[in-house]
Amino acid sequence: MWDNHNQLHASLNTLNYSQTLDFLFSQLPMYQRFGTSAFKKDLTNIIALCDALGNPHRSLKCVHVAGTNGKGSVSHMLASIFQTAGYKTGLYTSPHLIDFRERIRVNGVCVSEEFVIRFVKEIEPHLQTIKPSFFEITVAMAFQYFSKQEIEIAIIETGLGGRLDSTNIIHPELSIITNIGYDHMDMLGETLAEIAFEKAGIIKPNTPVVIGERHNETTEVFTKKANECEADIMFAEDTLGESLYASDLKGYYQKANIKTVIASCHALKQLGYDLTENAIQRGLLNVARNTGLMGRWQLIQHNPRVICDTGHNTEGIQQIVKQLTNESFQKLHIVFGQVVGKDYKNILSLLPKNATYYFTKPSVIRGLDEKELLEQAVQFNLNGQSYSTVEKAYHTAKNAANKNDLIYVGGSTFVVADFLASLG
Repeated sequence: MWDNHNQLHASLNTLNYSQTLDFLFSQLPMYQRFGTSAFKKDLTNIIALCDALGNPHRSLKCVHVAGTNGKGSVSHMLASIFQTAGYKTGLYTSPHLIDFRERIRVNGVCVSEEFVIRFVKEIEPHLQTIKPSFFEITVAMAFQYFSKQEIEIAIIETGLGGRLDSTNIIHPELSIITNIGYDHMDMLGETLAEIAFEKAGIIKPNTPVVIGERHNETTEVFTKKANECEADIMFAEDTLGESLYASDLKGYYQKANIKTVIASCHALKQLGYDLTENAIQRGLLNVARNTGLMGRWQLIQHNPRVICDTGHNTEGIQQIVKQLTNESFQKLHIVFGQVVGKDYKNILSLLPKNATYYFTKPSVIRGLDEKELLEQAVQFNLNGQSYSTVEKAYHTAKNAANKNDLIYVGGSTFVVADFLASLG
């Protein structure tokens, strides 16, 4: 996987942006593409890499966000609110949908191509000795960029888990855990309590933490960790009734996320941040515009309506199916794909029967074969055909739909990524 030092040095000195990304994607272990083999349960590399850079994260004021579902939406909502309140705001999220630079933004603007190129060249002397993963490099890149941009607050989303996630070397102003569900169980644990233990790893000494949802299996885990850290803990659903705040993010599942965000804003106000009710309201109404968020119950077109969503695990699909039952349409078309490692049989059992399916494979190594997905789907009385690419599946659905129909595209973040990329 690693070239010898001289070859690496020569190549990195001449790379343009596209070639730099090719290097990052091809030379480094990347969880999104390879799965468990690229996941490192260790913080040694990120500590060494950031130390080599002068520990840029230590100069940052951060909010750290973890959770099974909703952490991306919560991170973008908070960034939008801080931007609206006048703070120079950094936002680090993953994965990206179309362009790698989506992961690192300041006030909604993506990191420049030039910075990405310069950063990879800067860390070249450390690639042979540290051997960082793709994710470790992107986290260090975000910290370095935010430090150089002198941002006032950084919203940092974990990649996977929490305790051993590369982002977990920060000492945030506030920690947020949105919820706990069954996902990445091969790495995080088989029970909700075990998964919660990993997420609870972002709770830091004397640092307040907001928990989005209560569960019988997880509440004690969070409370115990918070007590050990002498950290004030707040459960969002205990502190708020039905939210009166509206948002441009229209998914039904966003109600719980909005409650988590409002509780977090109240905690941040107690820490001295000037987040007025007006800033919170306007920030929530303009999340996509302020931060560039895509793929969350995103309406692509009318007549027929086309909607995509990145929900991809059991809990996420349950929310999407609930949303679909509240939509009006003449006929439902579903472009659907999964990746290897997900509980796709259980997910298939949740999907509506009264739809025409266009099963497909996202263009990542982990993509589940569309023919295998179709074979399994038939057992759950789901009717449709398989297509080798997301683009083919979508165009077939679009040609079959009339103006009163609904086309839903999802099942995997990478299906949505392929779909949005195909739209240009």
